[in-house]
Amino acid sequence: MINPDKIQLIVKHLIDKMFECANLDVKYEDLLDRKDDWYAQYTMTQEQYETWRDYSIKYIKKEKKVPMKYAEREFAWFNLSYGLKVEQPKSPETDNIN
Repeated sequence: MINPDKIQLIVKHLIDKMFECANLDVKYEDLLDRKDDWYAQYTMTQEQYETWRDYSIKYIKKEKKVPMKYAEREFAWFNLSYGLKVEQPKSPETDNIN
């Protein structure tokens, strides 16, 4: 079983890394007292998301000493809980609709 303090450090690190990958000047400490849906107020590109995802899975695997499949599943839950919205590219067809 992993120490709860270590889990909190992993959460903090991954949230800080998420904002870093999204080029946003926000830190975990900025969010501590917020009770709103802060995670829905920021976005990241698909490329930024993939960079963060790849980094996070490797980090979870290393820090929790778990197999890759487990780290991927942990990331999926983490992203569901804390992940930023990913910007959807506009399709060219919608640009011409009046």
